[in-house]
Amino acid sequence: MEIVSQIVGGQHAEIAIRQKSDQTLELGELLVADESDGLIILQVFDLSYASQMQPEALEWASGLQLENVSSEAFMEAHLRNYIIAKVKAVAHVKDGKARTPKSLPRFFSGLRKLQDGDLAFLENPQKPLFAGKIRSGSRVLEKSIMLNAAEVLPTHVLVAAGTGKGKSNGMYCILWRLLDSDFAGVLVLDPHNEYYAKLKNHPNAAQNLVAYSPNPDRGALTMAIHYESVKPWHFSGIVPFTDAQNDACWMYFKEFKNRWLYEILAREPGDKTKEWIGNKRLHEGTLAVLQRRLELSLDASIFKPEGGKNTVNDIADALDAGKKVVVDTSRLASNTELLIGSILAHEAFERSRRAPGRIKSILIEEAPRVLREGESNVFSSIAREGRKFGIGLIAITQLASMIPREVLANMNTKIILGNEMRQEREALIASAAQDLTDDSKAIAGLDKGEAVISSVYTKFAIPVQFPKFEDLVAADQKVPVAAKRFA
Repeated sequence: MEIVSQIVGGQHAEIAIRQKSDQTLELGELLVADESDGLIILQVFDLSYASQMQPEALEWASGLQLENVSSEAFMEAHLRNYIIAKVKAVAHVKDGKARTPKSLPRFFSGLRKLQDGDLAFLENPQKPLFAGKIRSGSRVLEKSIMLNAAEVLPTHVLVAAGTGKGKSNGMYCILWRLLDSDFAGVLVLDPHNEYYAKLKNHPNAAQNLVAYSPNPDRGALTMAIHYESVKPWHFSGIVPFTDAQNDACWMYFKEFKNRWLYEILAREPGDKTKEWIGNKRLHEGTLAVLQRRLELSLDASIFKPEGGKNTVNDIADALDAGKKVVVDTSRLASNTELLIGSILAHEAFERSRRAPGRIKSILIEEAPRVLREGESNVFSSIAREGRKFGIGLIAITQLASMIPREVLANMNTKIILGNEMRQEREALIASAAQDLTDDSKAIAGLDKGEAVISSVYTKFAIPVQFPKFEDLVAADQKVPVAAKRFA
């Protein structure tokens, strides 16, 4: 295979290579050094100009060219002026397995571009999670990345990117492929009413996809939650109650059990008979404000005093059966949306605690709304404890820096798309499974759909390209389901 560059110096984490004059190297490109015991994969993380000529001579030669005076005779451009790339070794492939590189390639080794055949060491798990195709610079290979869903989903996935960099498109692709099977249940809280429209045409949608909405399209179910399905703990870290209001909720719940909401919401202003709960007196003002806040959060289009008794259990059953459940919250206030998510997440989490084993994941957009410093709610509990019970989060955000460091560190797989904000890149790099210190420039320059996957379950941070969703669907329609597992 054609040699495109050659090693000319450097050290283990920063090897210097010279680019061949008729070739072009790119940031993030993967190169291969063929060794006697296998091959070493290296990745470009910096590019710079170099020349054997002194700066003054270069300026003089530039002047000659600008003034249309030939300088080729003495410049020997392809020999004396060249590009130096800095690369790092990311994997040593030996006996069909990838290892962390512990030695340098041979000095003066010629390097070639990565080919699909060099990636035979990548595993094809029994429970695959599609994560795009391998990308080398801007060149996309045919090899798809299939992560092990049994490892990745329960230990949380962070999808982080700037605006317009392809977060939603990437998730459409991941969920579309997950619909091929029923080994993992995924709850999607959809604040833009986009996911069901994208996924409903999947061949397995009738078996593996369920959708709920206050205004359901054909094929979707009506979203209604009965008052008795709502408990005081569902509001924790979601609706900003004062201590007094929170205490009042619990006092009503202890006194009236499942009818606690009826008792609060049915109370008339000035009704002195409701100021006493058991042997405790409640302040009139506290109850009045609590009633207003509950009425604002419990949107009447969703929460019903009659009807919707089985909705929460039905959704939890669907997740246990490995289905993908999309809940449309696009027309609801933020507090109502998050309250619905809290109710459903609590039920899924409790079931996982009682009977761990089934893979489940909860996808939430704009994750810092519920994963933030000092807040305790079901989502932060799942982020910290869910892996023990097989339930995880798929947290999507533009602002990873707003998520607490402890939670970021617990997210073992990060899909990092383009982000031009330095603060956000630093937060992602600091919490990545691999050392991405030298990749900040490459991350800032990622185009739409291009990503870096950093996971404790991969040997190195893998550059990938998510296909355009419509192209993936069109391609899959030509391929049998059984063949897509390893496409």
